[in-house]
Amino acid sequence: MSKVPETRSGEISGLTDARATGLERVPTRSRESALTLSSWRLSVVTAEGEGAIVLAETSGAEPILRGEGVFLGWSADRLRAAYEALRPRAEEPPTEMPQLG
Repeated sequence: MSKVPETRSGEISGLTDARATGLERVPTRSRESALTLSSWRLSVVTAEGEGAIVLAETSGAEPILRGEGVFLGWSADRLRAAYEALRPRAEEPPTEMPQLG
């Protein structure tokens, strides 16, 4: 599992001073499936407390979002907006690999 050092802060409705502290890859299980899914867990610290947003990638069109801590009980739309506002962005464009051969 890889961790990203402190990343971004953003305006999140209902939370004060929200900032992402890490993004890591985690295995996730659901009641609906016997399979283990690959997920991203975005850890967040706010003035109201700590929490996380877990984004599980599925074979379907929409990923599954789950809130933990201060995000517990949030709707999928609200979790998606918070995840997009706080997730780390690449600081530089991807490196182009030279074509060899």
